[in-house]
Amino acid sequence: MKFITFIAQFPPPIHGLSKAVETLYDSSLNRVFLFSKIDITSNRSIFKNLWKILFDESDLYYFTISQTKGGNWRDLLILKLLQWKKRKCLIHLHGGYYRVLIDEKCGKLQRRLNYHAIKNLSGCIVLGNSLRKIFQGMSADEKIYVVPNCVDNQYMLSLVFKEKKIIDMMSMDRVEILYLSNFIPTKGYREVLHLAYLAKKNNCTWMHFNFAGKFFDMEEEKYFRDYVAEYRLDEYVTYHGIVSGKRKNDLLRKCNLFILLTNYPNEGQPISILEAMGNAMAIVTTNHAGIPDIVKDKVNGLVVDKTQIDITGIYNYIEQLWKNRQMFQQVCQTNYLLVREKYTEQQYIKNMERIFNQVLNH
Repeated sequence: MKFITFIAQFPPPIHGLSKAVETLYDSSLNRVFLFSKIDITSNRSIFKNLWKILFDESDLYYFTISQTKGGNWRDLLILKLLQWKKRKCLIHLHGGYYRVLIDEKCGKLQRRLNYHAIKNLSGCIVLGNSLRKIFQGMSADEKIYVVPNCVDNQYMLSLVFKEKKIIDMMSMDRVEILYLSNFIPTKGYREVLHLAYLAKKNNCTWMHFNFAGKFFDMEEEKYFRDYVAEYRLDEYVTYHGIVSGKRKNDLLRKCNLFILLTNYPNEGQPISILEAMGNAMAIVTTNHAGIPDIVKDKVNGLVVDKTQIDITGIYNYIEQLWKNRQMFQQVCQTNYLLVREKYTEQQYIKNMERIFNQVLNH
């Protein structure tokens, strides 16, 4: 059996990257390969982690790289050490900002070191075909692999519940709309609040907005609560806090439409969108980062221009779905079947096994 060491961020905290790493590390592949891990979540452990890498003798290193300038300097140290040890290294980018960071935000020395490091890698993984360009010109095309994110089994709606949810849409008395992400302005939560205000202004009692996620800034929490209070949106808006496990499952099962109007610079391919699709929801989102690889306008929902978010246009689209329940059902059915076909945990593990073997046997 081949030895693979994960140099990656593991939970806690739980976010898209750490959850994807944990899913892979705990998967059935740990019976195909011998996994070990070096947790790089805390930069304060950099020297201890470099020491571990120095004396580690794995056949392959699976490395999830950073998208910040400081994190990139740490990554360069790790990559240089692995190159000195003449070890195979496969990096996995869970985002879409790396090339902008290197080409536009870093100095000449840091940029040159990155180009040299990427050129000598065994492979680079991105989340979608539209993100392959991030490593083009830095790595050979045949070394750039695409592995989409996945929906963990625990958050995938069963076929039985899916059928019931689709049927019940014909008689539902309101659309349950979900925002499930961190409360960062570039994630678009403020625009969703504006949409809730428009619903109230139009006396649209058949729309209800469910918000869930973490506030990293007290000012953002104040903005959210003040907005709800100022426009008296208590009957239109519910904040569920940070959800996981059964509470998250219940919320995903309950809601019919997912909205993420993101322009977040580090965005890659939001797992939250796939989770919503895997729970038979229509999607309203932006044409940002790797999202167009998984969401097509008027097929999976509505895709709007990230630079010109038209709240009235979004409202009109939701109203169209409300009035045409068969179209609403069709979109939700399409999304669920798409995730079952391409974005399950089993498919993700299968894709990673294929790439691990390709790199190890090259």
